[in-house]
Amino acid sequence: MDSPVAPTSSPALPHKERPDDSQPGAAPTHELPFELRRPLGPRDPGDAWVEGDRGRFWGRFGSAGLLVHDPAKGILLQHRALWSDQGGTWGLPGGALHQGEEAVHGALREAKEEAAVPPESVRVLFTSVFDVGYWTYTTVAVDVVEPFEPEISDPESLELQWVPVELVGDKELHPGFGAAWPGLRRRLLGLDAGTD
Repeated sequence: MDSPVAPTSSPALPHKERPDDSQPGAAPTHELPFELRRPLGPRDPGDAWVEGDRGRFWGRFGSAGLLVHDPAKGILLQHRALWSDQGGTWGLPGGALHQGEEAVHGALREAKEEAAVPPESVRVLFTSVFDVGYWTYTTVAVDVVEPFEPEISDPESLELQWVPVELVGDKELHPGFGAAWPGLRRRLLGLDAGTD
């Protein structure tokens, strides 16, 4: 573990093996460990890569993440599933926006889906947008107004942790979040001190 902070939820446990759907009546096959498996089921049209001269990014309609700050516990970080882009790194719960979805709504939806963050327990402080022209990522910073414990609620997390603000940079951060964190931290602490 890269910091003395204990996880707030345990790592995801493997599911039972399922038969191979490609051959009716086939016996169960050896499956990848849970943390290496992508989720099954229908996907939203926004769940796609976009490419351009500044690189390839996830989210046809952009993406958003929720920077959850609890003054007593720190920042809620997600240890990203190994199958995901930059898997194994730490970042914010979030993901691809749905078509026509506002970034704040999308970040709250994604955080509820991935970490069981109750939208009614947080208050929006500010948003920060990274824009490459053909794709945007919006960080939605929120303060906890009613304490809650996050829970792994889909296969996109290995674990979730409350990490003290001063220790966030000690984690192996997703490169995009790592680049944005110093500015987000300054802004978050400025708001805490009442100097927006």
